[in-house]
Amino acid sequence: MQDWIFWAAVVVLTAGVAAILLQAYRRGAPATDGDAALKVYRDQLAEVDRDLARAVISPAEAERVRIEVSRRLLDADRARPIAAALRKPAVVPMALALVVAACGALYIYDRLGAPGYGDQPLRERLAAAEQTYRDRPSQAAAEAAAPAPAATPQPDAEFAALMEKLRAAVAARPDDQQGLALLAKNEAELGNYIAARRAQEHLLELIGDKATANDHAGLAQTMIFAAGGVVSPEAEQQLIRALQIDPANPLARYFSGLMFAEIGRPDRAFALWEPLLREGPSDAPWIAPIRGMLQDTADAAGIKYQLPDAKGPSVDDVANAGQMSAQDRQDMIKGMVAQLETRLTSEGGPVEEWVKLITSLAVLGEKDHAKAIYEKAVQTFSADDAALGKIEAAASDAGVTP
Repeated sequence: MQDWIFWAAVVVLTAGVAAILLQAYRRGAPATDGDAALKVYRDQLAEVDRDLARAVISPAEAERVRIEVSRRLLDADRARPIAAALRKPAVVPMALALVVAACGALYIYDRLGAPGYGDQPLRERLAAAEQTYRDRPSQAAAEAAAPAPAATPQPDAEFAALMEKLRAAVAARPDDQQGLALLAKNEAELGNYIAARRAQEHLLELIGDKATANDHAGLAQTMIFAAGGVVSPEAEQQLIRALQIDPANPLARYFSGLMFAEIGRPDRAFALWEPLLREGPSDAPWIAPIRGMLQDTADAAGIKYQLPDAKGPSVDDVANAGQMSAQDRQDMIKGMVAQLETRLTSEGGPVEEWVKLITSLAVLGEKDHAKAIYEKAVQTFSADDAALGKIEAAASDAGVTP
């Protein structure tokens, strides 16, 4: 209903303005009074005769003035039809110009504006963001609501046996810091982020004030992965502690930006992510997700920004990270992919992000999972032929088409 009222008002106002302009144009420029000019010259001729009769001017002078005034009289008489023709307005070309201008304005608004949206004053948006910040679920609630993590390769029998022994050893010696560190790392590798989070939490309790910024940021990362990408208040406290120890810690800055993006503060997310992108290095695990979100974040914040050219394709970053032996990078990339999946399946997103998800899952070796996402993307964009073409191409390249 509101859309109908808006567009009706636009049409009425546009038509009214066009009508006013056309009416003013039809009047044309003020007409020159040719008859008045002719009357002036005739009066001048009569005045010459009167002056000659009173002997004010000589006969020769009178003749000269008559000739000059008569010439002007003839010129003015010939100019009247030309002036009248010039004053006649070209209504049709003007009407066409107005129609083109109106259509152009509507086209630009349709592309750059937000038809159908109500007013969104800054104060209300900030208040909504603050409310979202306060209403975030706790870590336990977020973990309970989180979707199942992305499928991970099943460990071989030998590794599974070692894990059982490690779990038993830590259960027997719960304060063994080395055992807790190994357990947290390997549980995360298996996708058991809740178990990894518990081990890391206890490890930091044992370390106490000696914990580094990386320790706190690493725990926050595991908590976020366990919560399906949600930055809970508990995870935020770990990020705050990490930044108190080291304000330049990149992992804490990245996830702090993610929290602000989640609650509707793209301006603050941009302020954290843009310097991280500039600082690099290009193979840092947070660079690829920042590149994927920074332009949209800047647009949402109303910041004029052009994403710089990538030093390397983000898909290559994912592939390289998937081949690295450092488990923290492998975990982070998987977590970013899981976070993207959670957002797309719950909130939707542009086709480019679905393509990125399909490609990333395939690069990580999760072909079955990538195929399931491909099928869901086809359903989501079933009415958009252009989007389907992009999805089919990505699936074909990833080797997951039926």
